[in-house]
Amino acid sequence: MATDSSAERILSGTSWSDFCTELRRAGEVILRDGSPRDPFDRAEGFRYLSRLTRVALESFIEFADPRAPVLHRPAHETIKMGADNPDNVYQSAAISGAFDYRIWGSRGTIHTLGFGTYAGNYGSSARSGPTGYVDAAQLEVGSDGSFEIQLSCQEKPGNWLPMEPDTTSLIVRQTYRDRSREKPAQLQIEHLGAEGPPEPVTAEFIDRGLAKAAAYVNGTATLFADWAEDFAKRVNELPRFDPSRASAAHGDPHIAYYHGYWELGPGEALLIEVTPPACAYWNFQLNNHWMESLDYRYHTIALNGHGARLEKDGSVRIAIAHADPGIKNWIETAGHRRGTMCLRWVGAEEHPQPTTRVVSAGDLSP
Repeated sequence: MATDSSAERILSGTSWSDFCTELRRAGEVILRDGSPRDPFDRAEGFRYLSRLTRVALESFIEFADPRAPVLHRPAHETIKMGADNPDNVYQSAAISGAFDYRIWGSRGTIHTLGFGTYAGNYGSSARSGPTGYVDAAQLEVGSDGSFEIQLSCQEKPGNWLPMEPDTTSLIVRQTYRDRSREKPAQLQIEHLGAEGPPEPVTAEFIDRGLAKAAAYVNGTATLFADWAEDFAKRVNELPRFDPSRASAAHGDPHIAYYHGYWELGPGEALLIEVTPPACAYWNFQLNNHWMESLDYRYHTIALNGHGARLEKDGSVRIAIAHADPGIKNWIETAGHRRGTMCLRWVGAEEHPQPTTRVVSAGDLSP
C-alpha cells in the first residue's frame, strides 16, 4: 500500500484503484499454467473470484469491526472455498484478543457444533492458525438448550473459549448428519464492555478494509490453486492431508482430512473403498478444480455416515461417475470431468487409508 495517509488515499481514489488492481492480479491465478484451459473450468474460476470478492467485502468492510462483532456466513450455497462441507453451516465474526466477548443462544439439535478462534487470514503475512477451540459436547448446557460461552485471553469460569493477543476471527461450524430432522443452533455474540453504537466509518477503516479484502481474494485463490495443483500430481488418489497445512488454513483441529484430485473420461468411474473408523461424523464430497463443492442444491455430490449405505463388513464403496451406474453411493460429477475431492472424519482415533481405482462404469456391480 502507498505511504500516503488513509485520508489522502480515500480522497484521491487510490484506495479503490489499488483494490481493483489487486483483483486484476487475482485473475492471473485463473489463467496460470497449472489451471484448466477449457471454457467451462475457466468460467467457474472467474465466478469463484466474484464469490470470493463478495465474502471479502463482507468480512473486511461490512462486518469487520471487532468492537461490534456480527455473526455472518462466509461460505454457503453460492460462496464456496477450500472444500467447503455441504453439511456445514459456517458462521464467522471479526474479534480481537484486545477485547472480551460472550456468545449465547440455543443449542438446537444439529449433530455437531464447534467454536474456534483463529489468528491471521488468507492473504495475510501474519501468523495463521487456531488460538482456541471448544466443542458443544464440552459445554454446560441448560435443560432448555440454552448456553453461553466467554471468549477471552484470560481463562474464565464456566464455558470458556480461549483467545490469544493476535486472535482476529471466530469460526463456528455446525454440521448436519440428517438435515431433514436436525435444527441448527441459534447464536448471538456481543463485545463485553462496549458502550453505545459503533463509531462512524473512517477513511482509515475503509482504506485498510479494501486492502485486506483484495489481499484475501488473491490469497485465497492462490492458496487453493496451489493445493489443487499439488493434488493433481497424484490423480485419482486420496491421500491423508498434512494436519499442519490444514491447521494453518483454519481447519477444524478435530478433523482428519484426505484430499485428492479426480479426472474421468466418458464411461469411466472412480471407485473409492474404505472402512470408516469410529467417529462423530464422516463425509465424502466432490469439488471442482477451484476446491468449491459442486452444486449440492441440485446434485448428489456428497454423502455422510447417515446417508451412506455400508457393506456387511462395515466398509463403504463410493462410485464417482458421470451417469448413474445403478449402484448405491453414486456421486454425481454434475457436468465436470475433473476437480478435487475430500474425505473427512471428525474425532476419529484411527485413520484408515482409502483405496481408489478407475474402472469402467458399466462393470460396476450393484
